[in-house]
Amino acid sequence: MEITVSKFDLLKELTATQGVVERKTTIPILSHFLFEAADDKLSITATDLDLGLRTSCPAKVKKEGACTIPARKLYDYVKLLPDGDISIKALENHWVNIRSGRSNTKMVGMARSNFPALPVFPTAGVIKIPAAVLRTMIAKTIFAISSEESRYTLNGALMVLKPESITMVATDGHRLAHIEKAHEAFPDVSDMRTLVPKKAMAELNTLLNSTEADVVEFAKDESTLFFRIGGRVLTSRQLTGQFPNFEAVLPRDNNKFVTVRCEDISSAIQRVAQFADERSGAIKLKLDKGGITVSSSSAETGESEDQIEATYAADPVVIGFNSQYLLDFLKAATGGEVRFEFKDAQSAGQLRPEGNGDAEFKYRYIVMPMRI
Repeated sequence: MEITVSKFDLLKELTATQGVVERKTTIPILSHFLFEAADDKLSITATDLDLGLRTSCPAKVKKEGACTIPARKLYDYVKLLPDGDISIKALENHWVNIRSGRSNTKMVGMARSNFPALPVFPTAGVIKIPAAVLRTMIAKTIFAISSEESRYTLNGALMVLKPESITMVATDGHRLAHIEKAHEAFPDVSDMRTLVPKKAMAELNTLLNSTEADVVEFAKDESTLFFRIGGRVLTSRQLTGQFPNFEAVLPRDNNKFVTVRCEDISSAIQRVAQFADERSGAIKLKLDKGGITVSSSSAETGESEDQIEATYAADPVVIGFNSQYLLDFLKAATGGEVRFEFKDAQSAGQLRPEGNGDAEFKYRYIVMPMRI
């Protein structure tokens, strides 16, 4: 293999693949990129066996072929090269020669045959999802996905596609984020439910934030999810198992509510949370005619209280929450006003953006209360 490629094009694709490369792997080949050159194009593949990403960039191909190169070392090195063309040539014994300007480097690769094959994008059953919709949905739910490996089916978000809507739900058992977008056309779908793993969600988010593509082409087979964004294809191993029946936990009769500016309540919680118990992060919300009082106390650090003026007409209620859970939602709500809805101190609270923040999205966040 022998090619010439511009530093700008190469670095852009190497940056896109960084999140997939396995850092601490017991399988050395997984810390390498697979380079394949043909038809005036360089294809770059990275995988950790759960996730895979294949991308490409234009190249002058003098000699077609393939090689593997240590991913992190190559990325760090290319970043330091001057702007201009880089020539890459496969040598004997899996060594690779990289030249740019006056720089000349040889890296030790591995046998191409060791690199795992990636599943091929299906030709049938491809669904087109607007990139902007998927980007919004991931941002509003990814933080609620469980990180506990023992809760396997909660290690991803559930994406539900129906003929006229798309919904995404994530929960860790203590809180649940639910977002729905109606008036989307998926005519070939009846009711498709897909568990998207957290790492795939994070990688998708990165790719969506660095693309100009308007649509994401989504497909799946028995074991793999496929997302094509422009010239990049992300593959992910499917999560197996049953996602909990989230409809059953959506509150029906939270009749006490208060509306408050996102910025006001977020600032108050951040201040008060400094004095919450370190392990639980618990804070107390008291709602009465005067508005909202946010408070916390711990024997080690002291106590703190913040008051926010708000209109509240129902019976007083005092309820405890994990402060970080509330802050995660308030950050995702991105400003404006939010509405807190309660039933009593023992029942889950429901939060949702108020007004026209994202009028076409129905977004709600359910948080279990804490005993305090």
